[in-house]
Amino acid sequence: MKHVRHPDRLGLHLRVVLDGAVAIGPGKAELLQGIAETGSIAAAGRRMGMSYRRAWMLVEEMNATFASPLVDAAKGGAGGGGAALSRLGERVLTSYRRLEAAATKAGAREVAAMRRALAKRL
Repeated sequence: MKHVRHPDRLGLHLRVVLDGAVAIGPGKAELLQGIAETGSIAAAGRRMGMSYRRAWMLVEEMNATFASPLVDAAKGGAGGGGAALSRLGERVLTSYRRLEAAATKAGAREVAAMRRALAKRL
């Protein structure tokens, strides 16, 4: 059986594909949430077990995908750095979370039926 990265979040996992690319999915949403909560791309990535480089690549990808950046970041150094979601970033994350909740609710019966159909575990 394949390893599930987030075993506490079984069920539907939503990815929004726009113009042929994943604009936002569970990982990017978790990264945005982490940035909002920690004020740091590095700290958000660490919480997810992600390298700093990977976290930055995902932020750059999201910032390039949308009309304006989702994350505003200040370079580190003597004065420190930091990151925060832009207004658009907050709106995109909120929209994604609402869509995720709606999909989970709409698919609950079918997911439950599939869960009941799983092979018995030892």
